[in-house]
Amino acid sequence: MIPIRDPEKVLSVSGVNQYIKSLIVSDMNLSGIYVSGEISNFKIYNSGHAYFSLKDQGGLLKCVMFSGYVRQLRFMPRDGMRVIAFGNISVYERDGVYQLYAESLLPDGTGSLYAAFEELKKKLEAEGLFDTSRKRPLPLLPSCVGVITSETGAVIRDIKNVIERRFPTMNITHIHVSVQGEKASPEIVRAFDYINSTKCCDVVIVGRGGGSIEDLWAFNEEATVRAVAACKIPVISAVGHETDFTLTDFAADLRAPTPSAAAELAVPVLAEMRERIDGYKRKVSALPTVNCRIKQMELDRLISSACIQKPFERTENEMINIDSYSARIQELTDMNIHRSVENIKALSAHLTALDPKAVLKRGYSIVYNIKGLPVLSAGEIKNGEAIDIQTGNGRFAAVRTD
Repeated sequence: MIPIRDPEKVLSVSGVNQYIKSLIVSDMNLSGIYVSGEISNFKIYNSGHAYFSLKDQGGLLKCVMFSGYVRQLRFMPRDGMRVIAFGNISVYERDGVYQLYAESLLPDGTGSLYAAFEELKKKLEAEGLFDTSRKRPLPLLPSCVGVITSETGAVIRDIKNVIERRFPTMNITHIHVSVQGEKASPEIVRAFDYINSTKCCDVVIVGRGGGSIEDLWAFNEEATVRAVAACKIPVISAVGHETDFTLTDFAADLRAPTPSAAAELAVPVLAEMRERIDGYKRKVSALPTVNCRIKQMELDRLISSACIQKPFERTENEMINIDSYSARIQELTDMNIHRSVENIKALSAHLTALDPKAVLKRGYSIVYNIKGLPVLSAGEIKNGEAIDIQTGNGRFAAVRTD
């Protein structure tokens, strides 16, 4: 064993891992890279983070994708699927393992298709073809369901089986189209043109089974999407599996996760409709009886009311009230008159008592000077001056003599 000459040069495990991580993180060749390979051991944990490996004939690379990026995936990765991963190489220090921290995944060989998908989606979205305000409700009870899909395969069989189970007498108009390849989009467009011109159904299902993005591409073609948006009746899109999304899904009035689910959304259950109708019938038939009972109760209440039993009672009571009010008014009037008379008598007596003539009648007299003015004191009359004296029953002249 080589002897340790400089203990300060001894590194810890975490120190080595940190150093290696710093080297890898600082290497721009390992940042923002694309790595192609086959998925192995793909698993999403309760945290939402995904852990998997990418492998090829010469090696294996551990990968992790955090939940925020997992939620943005447009497909569900599966073991054995070849993909192109984008991300950064770094070191998980605890285990001393370098791995790819993936931010996005694309199926290998379909990168250009996804780019075209996103570009067309943005264009049509800007035009308003995907606005929720354009979405129409499905008819409650269609007279006919249109189905645009291939005549071969399980899709048409599944749709028919579900519709026949739910509503055995429902009419189905099936328009055969190719659902894959160059002929698919033009045939789908012609099918929608036929439905618009004939109005042969009240709701239409367009769809196919699952597949790769190449297999589903006919439902991402601009002509197909515009035909769906221009359809005059409500459209249910049922393209691929639940995790598959196409532009047709965004343009349709409703997206179904599977063709069978689309059939369930398109038609009600006949037995439930009949049961509901029977319930309405029972309510309608019971309405006359219920209404009659209500009206009879109202009539009985009116008949037993006082205005019907004693129609003049209120008039009589009002007349009694009027007599009572009249008597009270007369009483108050007489009282006011009597009080006024007494007041007048008192005022008259008071005025009489203040009358100078009444004073003179009690033996008093008034002395006037030669000018006819009342004499208020003896000093106002000189000796020998003539005066007039007013008594209670007459007036005479006199002269002052001392």
